[in-house]
Amino acid sequence: MTALHDVEPQTQRRIPGEEGIWVFVLGDMTVFALFFATFMYSRGKNPQSFAAGHADLHVALGTVNIVLLLSSSLLVVLGVQRVLAGRHQNATRLFTGAIGCGAGFVVVKAVEWTQLFSAGKGVSSGEYFSYYFVFTGIHLVHVLIGMALLTRLTFLTRRPTLEDTQRRLCETGGIFWHMVDLLWVVLFALFYLVR
Repeated sequence: MTALHDVEPQTQRRIPGEEGIWVFVLGDMTVFALFFATFMYSRGKNPQSFAAGHADLHVALGTVNIVLLLSSSLLVVLGVQRVLAGRHQNATRLFTGAIGCGAGFVVVKAVEWTQLFSAGKGVSSGEYFSYYFVFTGIHLVHVLIGMALLTRLTFLTRRPTLEDTQRRLCETGGIFWHMVDLLWVVLFALFYLVR
């Protein structure tokens, strides 16, 4: 009997971040999964048209963007780890670096879109570019929202102390940013790699 009382209680498990972020992520990923399925169905019906559209994309720019977002996700992971370890002030630079990577993504995307528009490619340039501009445009909005969240976290981590709710907010912001990154990995594969 006494042996049972001597066993330390297990640390209580919890869901990272706010529970609502997981509902949002699941809903957002479901919507994007439907978009992806629609894209693949249309691609199967018009392979020549989609191959011609694919040839007009700049794979190098898409690759730069995936490197930027993967780098930013690494910085966010390290930042959230610092917050959870009680060294939140060390996370400020990491979150700022992630914002810089996000800004780089936006600049590269603007350059790419400008080049495509200059070449006469737009939303009305066929089914492939309709999908491309709509999907990457929606993703770009997600990037901007994520950058706003990361900006909030940089200001938050400058405080002398953080409450539990503020630490959870840092986790929540990290979860959102990783979703944005994951969406770009799939978009990159669909638009830049699949021929």
